[in-house]
Amino acid sequence: MRSESPAEETPAEPGSAETVPAEAVKTSRAGRNLPASIAVGVALLAMVVASLFLVKEVFIAVVAIALLIGLYELTRAFATAGIRVPVLPVATGGTAMLVGSYVGGMETASIAMALTVIGTMVWRLTEGADGFVRDVSSGIFVLSYLFLMGTFVLLMLKEDDGPWRIVAFIIATIASDIGGYIAGVLFGKHAMAPTISPKKSWEGFTGSLIAGVATGIATVTYALDGDWWVGIVLGVAGVVFATLGDLSESLIKRDLGIKDMGDLLPGHGGLMDRLDSLIAVAPIAWLILYLLVDVS
Repeated sequence: MRSESPAEETPAEPGSAETVPAEAVKTSRAGRNLPASIAVGVALLAMVVASLFLVKEVFIAVVAIALLIGLYELTRAFATAGIRVPVLPVATGGTAMLVGSYVGGMETASIAMALTVIGTMVWRLTEGADGFVRDVSSGIFVLSYLFLMGTFVLLMLKEDDGPWRIVAFIIATIASDIGGYIAGVLFGKHAMAPTISPKKSWEGFTGSLIAGVATGIATVTYALDGDWWVGIVLGVAGVVFATLGDLSESLIKRDLGIKDMGDLLPGHGGLMDRLDSLIAVAPIAWLILYLLVDVS
């Protein structure tokens, strides 16, 4: 999910709305079909929450499928620059990392990752030396960017109160996005990183902080029975890392010369355009909750 929203674009010049249809103005400010975006977002959230509280193993499948779709989107995007990701070993090893982290913890996931790195190199050997380093490096990058980050989500799930830990992590990230979106629409004027993502503003970042901290306090206090100040830590860290993840994916797309990672989700773009913040926040959210909140 991203706090980088087209809503943070510089508003049109005064008077321009008089000559542009209302729908077009809405599209220029939102940059997407807002009703479709909201509907898809609500549907995805409902699916995640339902799988979390019904059967944990179903949620593992949801995470694995989401990351495999992300792998497909990144592979297709990298191909536009002549980079060939070794898909089969990365997909197989990445899925093993996810399952291993839930069943045996990070030690098992680490073994699976080490074997996957070796398997990726061996797999690519058959295609010769041309582009070997480039392709293997891309495979290890995608393995780390997607599946290593995903293991921390499943480490949270392992705990007795795991579903609520994941809810706290997801809601803090989503609140950051929504707060940034609204503040960007209403007040966005000062670009945060114009050379990377000209749509992201300092006003939007402030809105993200306010929303992230508020929801962090609420979820940590009421869902996890933790101290209120831990909610502040989670909220601030979530906003900072979500923003960094968002900017990083923007830079990847800018480097590759593409606008979106895909078109799977109406009003959103590709699934990676929604996952970028979540996968960046997952490790720090796990660490904060692991160290500062007792399992309830």
